[in-house]
Amino acid sequence: MASIVRDIIIDAPPAAAWAALRDFAAVHERLAPGFVVAAESVDDDTRVVTFANGAVAREVLVGVDDEHHRLAYTVVESALGASHHNAAAQVCARADGGTRFVWTTDVLPDTVAPWIAEMMELGLGVIKTTLESAGT
Repeated sequence: MASIVRDIIIDAPPAAAWAALRDFAAVHERLAPGFVVAAESVDDDTRVVTFANGAVAREVLVGVDDEHHRLAYTVVESALGASHHNAAAQVCARADGGTRFVWTTDVLPDTVAPWIAEMMELGLGVIKTTLESAGT
């Protein structure tokens, strides 16, 4: 199984970053607009997201940890052909008042990992821009 870990420093308060990440249904509005162009809530724990490149994925919320500012989800349906795709994102406070955003994905088969890693890099850039420009 491939494990992909990416992180980025964001000049935004951790509370604001966590509020955006935690809003599972509004990923396309609050966290990664333009990278995720649509998110349809199926129920409280399931969303169908459409990415800017046209890829569509059904994602199920696995858990939310308010104490550690961590959200985990799994992709249960996508065109990638992954037999396993689980991810977690976490907001960590920095001493300077900013945020370290960490995104980890475990995926099978390993052959889809390069594509997933590229998507994560693109997504993190959008997340950084979005949160920093929110004026929070």
